[in-house]
Amino acid sequence: MTTTALNVQDTLNTAVEAVDNKKANNIVALDMRKVSLMADYFVIADAASTRQVQAIATEVKDKIQEAGGSVRFMEGFQAGEWVLMDLGDVIVHIFSTEGRDFYNLERLWNDAPYVNLDNLLTEN
Repeated sequence: MTTTALNVQDTLNTAVEAVDNKKANNIVALDMRKVSLMADYFVIADAASTRQVQAIATEVKDKIQEAGGSVRFMEGFQAGEWVLMDLGDVIVHIFSTEGRDFYNLERLWNDAPYVNLDNLLTEN
């Protein structure tokens, strides 16, 4: 069985849908292509508990792998306060609510435009 790597749009869509599946809060994606060399997109979300942060990270990992992609690197899973996942051209940040408020990545990267996720997110 051969697997093909996901393209960047499929990676972004799969990650956003996985984060949404586990009921993350305040899901946004930033288009980083013109403001950073790190990645094409950042996905940022938060959750009320460390257990939910870990569940979201596990869902992202599972769904990316099922779709034929890979998680290159994951940090912060054990603590569950800020999980950083490197999916190649997409970086996923899953925070505790307090951690997200503290680090405020959206303000740090305020030059990056938001990606419209309306077609990917379920209604709450």
